[in-house]
Amino acid sequence: MNPYIPTKTPRYVIIDYKASDEIINYLKKLNIEPIKTIKCEDLQEPVDGHPDMVIHPVDYKNFVVAPNVYDYYRKVLTDKGIKVIKGGKTLCRNYPEDIAYNVARIGSYAVHNTKHTDQVLKYYLEEAGVEFIHVNQGYSKCSTASISENKALTSDFLIHEKLKSYNIDCMYINPEIVYLKGYDHGFIGGCTGLINGNTFLSTGKIYDKNILNPLIKFIQSAECIYEEASSQQIIDLGSLIPII
Repeated sequence: MNPYIPTKTPRYVIIDYKASDEIINYLKKLNIEPIKTIKCEDLQEPVDGHPDMVIHPVDYKNFVVAPNVYDYYRKVLTDKGIKVIKGGKTLCRNYPEDIAYNVARIGSYAVHNTKHTDQVLKYYLEEAGVEFIHVNQGYSKCSTASISENKALTSDFLIHEKLKSYNIDCMYINPEIVYLKGYDHGFIGGCTGLINGNTFLSTGKIYDKNILNPLIKFIQSAECIYEEASSQQIIDLGSLIPII
């Protein structure tokens, strides 16, 4: 069970507190209630509101959360049917002390630099039957988005090659198309993802048609449609986390 592949339209999504009104209103028109993140003071400013830096959904009902922000999410999520589990690793500002929960999920696999995976999260994932794939990229969820149980996008070429070796149909996307204030660029996993069973959502526009057109065809090959939540450039908001 991949929690980033919702089986139906979510009731809620956890989204970066910096998300634009246009994106928030788009979600509300789909009858999805946004839950804005709280700023994590211990992370660097460009990513201090990214959900995938501080939260990892083991499945649809069990979320592991960094101790830095645990109290906030326990209060916000418990009454929505989510069991909030405190992670073991307190995040700090600089790499690799900020990557413990940024784990990508593809099918029954968890993709991460396993030298730095939070041990509480690792325990719950392995208990759920999830197999780890080690990669050197610590920001593996930022870098990767699932389209189906066997299809993914990634902005990291080595992740692309590793997933292909596991017979996962993977498309590489140049990260330079993605905006993230404070950095040269963001990553494709932080700005795209399934918003229901057959709609793959981008936070904004991809202006390079040489990337957009093959991307749309790849998404359509998974029997999904491509939608944009805003009229602005695609922006890395750190992965929407659905709550169905």
